[in-house]
Amino acid sequence: MPDVFQVLADPTRRRIVDALRAGERSVGDLVDVAGIGQPGVSRQLQILEDAEFVVVRPEGRRRLYSLRPEPFRELSEFVTAYRGIWEGRLDRFAAALESRRRNKGKKEKPR
Repeated sequence: MPDVFQVLADPTRRRIVDALRAGERSVGDLVDVAGIGQPGVSRQLQILEDAEFVVVRPEGRRRLYSLRPEPFRELSEFVTAYRGIWEGRLDRFAAALESRRRNKGKKEKPR
């Protein structure tokens, strides 16, 4: 399975994924969203399908694409595991900024 971060690093693929959040779409629908031609969209969809981010459903001559929830749950779990590290650091940063703001306000008061 390809590295999910590499797959989602591409801005065109992120636009496609974002468009698919609203539901199932055809390649033709995604061409307008992606800002590239049909062959390019098809190539990006194949990459997303290989990485198991999307599933394709044939409907007559059309192929409809939709998101699979599993890889996004896995990404969420991965990021959540590191959230505690960043939240603690951001809390300390916010406290330092607040302390600095209070100290600056004390220095600026007229005597």
